[in-house]
Amino acid sequence: MADVNRGNRPLSPHLSIYRPQLTSMTSILTRITGNAILVAALLIVWWFLAAATSPEYYAVANGVLTSWFGDLVLTLSLWGLWYHTLAGIRHLIWDNALALDIPTAEKLGWACIGGSVLLTVLTIAVI
Repeated sequence: MADVNRGNRPLSPHLSIYRPQLTSMTSILTRITGNAILVAALLIVWWFLAAATSPEYYAVANGVLTSWFGDLVLTLSLWGLWYHTLAGIRHLIWDNALALDIPTAEKLGWACIGGSVLLTVLTIAVI
């Protein structure tokens, strides 16, 4: 039967008092970087197909990927690749029921963020 006093009960505060946690934000970031890696892979496939098609079409694709915008996209994609890799390692650790307490989980989250930035800088420096 329907609850007739539904209007008299207080509403849940929902998002107005929710404080995002590092583990939830890194989980969302893992999903975002996974999709970004797919977009970067499509750009690289486009570049290869352009190289196989004609010199003129390759010049267009190469011009886009070597422009400042292309460099920005590929650099952020590199960071996303490193972050996604480190987050995957973190999930493998969690799958083995290790480091599940909140302080250690937050340390692993910061390690993923800091490690991905460091590995991105090192990769760019080497290349």
